Amino acid sequence: MPKPSVAELRPVVHPPGVKDRRSGEHWGGRLYMREISLRVTRHLVHTRVTPNQLTYVMTVAGVLAAPALLVPGIPGALLGVLMVQLYLLLDCVDGEVARWKKQFSLGGVYLDRVGAYLCDAAVLVGFGLRGADLWGGGRVDWLWAFLGTLAALGAILIKAETDLVGVARHQGGLPPVKEAAAEPRSSGLALARKAAAALKFHRLVLGIEASLLILVLAVADHFHGDLFFSRLGIAVLAGIALLQTLLHLVSILASSRLR
Repeated sequence: MPKPSVAELRPVVHPPGVKDRRSGEHWGGRLYMREISLRVTRHLVHTRVTPNQLTYVMTVAGVLAAPALLVPGIPGALLGVLMVQLYLLLDCVDGEVARWKKQFSLGGVYLDRVGAYLCDAAVLVGFGLRGADLWGGGRVDWLWAFLGTLAALGAILIKAETDLVGVARHQGGLPPVKEAAAEPRSSGLALARKAAAALKFHRLVLGIEASLLILVLAVADHFHGDLFFSRLGIAVLAGIALLQTLLHLVSILASSRLR
């Protein structure tokens, strides 16, 4: 059976709304990865590869970002970015293959969320271990590993807070939340939420953004001659993760999502 062309694939695997999902589509997907993924997907849709198998490989790629970041210097940071970009690519491809083959399952949705949790956590834990300087030959400073793990915990809790809204509504017999319900009822909280959304500082604890930041900091460290900038970044990300965990929880409780 001949492989479908990109033009044939696009209307099926990129139906209206896929790229415009408020929380379901990463900016990297909209900007470039969806075009790359189409060219990979066309080679897979007539094979025995299943969407869930692709999701498993996606998760492994995301987790491998942690050991990749343990490679010292710029090469390790580049390898970390590569693993996360591979994660993003497969995150696009698994859904595209599922739409073409019409192989949908709740298990696939669940695995996709698990992969997102693990990728974000792996990048931040790997960043913390990188800051601890395991292979530097001197004393390992575990403070940075602790802060990296703290940032990872915060990143996971932020995702869990969002996902648990759906769990709470389901257990309460309510329909899925609408986007309008996410707006805080308090005008002050609504303004603070809009300001945070405009600054987008909270996105720095996500795996894709964090990996790119780590690369920038690795370049700065290269010229500075030590791990000063990476360690500063670890401390900042830990602070952002903890602050965002609290603010996100307050935002949910102050909105209509649980009503």
